[in-house]
Amino acid sequence: MPLSIVPVLLASATPVALPADAIPPLPLAGEETTLALAQQGEPLPQPPAAAAGGDAPPAEQPITGDDVIIVEGAVGPPPGDPAAQLNEAVFDVAQDLDRAVIGPVAEVYEDDLPKPLRNGLRNFLRNLLEPVNAINFMLQLKPGKAFETLGRFVINSTVGVAGLFDVASDDPFNLPWRRNGLANTLGYYGVGPGPYFYLPLIGATTLRDMFGSLVDQAVVPFIVGPPLDTPYYAVPAYTISSLQFRMEFDETLGEIRDSIDPYTALREYYLCRREREIEALHNRPPPRDCRIAALMGELDEEPVAAAPSATGAMTIPTVAPVAPAPVEPAPPVEEVPAEPAFISEPVVQPLAA
Repeated sequence: MPLSIVPVLLASATPVALPADAIPPLPLAGEETTLALAQQGEPLPQPPAAAAGGDAPPAEQPITGDDVIIVEGAVGPPPGDPAAQLNEAVFDVAQDLDRAVIGPVAEVYEDDLPKPLRNGLRNFLRNLLEPVNAINFMLQLKPGKAFETLGRFVINSTVGVAGLFDVASDDPFNLPWRRNGLANTLGYYGVGPGPYFYLPLIGATTLRDMFGSLVDQAVVPFIVGPPLDTPYYAVPAYTISSLQFRMEFDETLGEIRDSIDPYTALREYYLCRREREIEALHNRPPPRDCRIAALMGELDEEPVAAAPSATGAMTIPTVAPVAPAPVEPAPPVEEVPAEPAFISEPVVQPLAA
């Protein structure tokens, strides 16, 4: 057949079904040498298992549980923080606002306002909440502390010029300031904190603490009436107490910001402090160390186990083990007073962010 007509035939040919044995199978990878030897009549190589005097190759060992590394991770928000992603977003915005505006204002408040005036404003606001403290001590079946608190209120409201001077803490009265609230009372009787939130204008709180704080702050304005139930009092009082707290919270806030996970550090610090305050009402020792380094695992001798972050992602420490070194004694654990210095407002005010 002339080669010139082959393309025409191939183009016009119709498909033809061929039997399966008409086309020899192509050799697999590694079979070319065996096929060539077989065509030349030479002996074929034997597999190792069939070689004379040879031992059978070791069988594959089954994979056991000891040979498997299983990495587990939690999916979703951390326990007790169902709105972690939203909370963390609000927290980040609050931090930016604090660095730009609130922190500098609190610094001016501390540096430029005379200390006697700052203390007077603080004492005045504290004195207004003494009846709330006394009511909650009675609800907690602590009549002695309730009467001491009422005594402080009477003395400071009269001798202390409407509470501007805390004369009840000095001789000869020696009545210490103890703050209490409905959230403490609920916790005292076993009500759990509920879900954790970080809210605008409130800061770090829980469902129990937010409810208790709102009730505490409404009692005196409801009983006294004007002007304590008007914005003309509420806004300045809130601003002053927030600036005061931001000033006192500055050192701890710096430790939180320097931690490996500031949002988680703030949440754990808040929950730990509230837990300690509830335990102190029962005269029980503190359940754990509330220092930021301890909460974030920086005081442990071994790396912290992997744990989910606020967004549910795993954070696995990458610190390689090192030879043990002499460990310096840790600083003493912060002592908890016989009665908690409960802050009816959230531990982290919006100004502390």
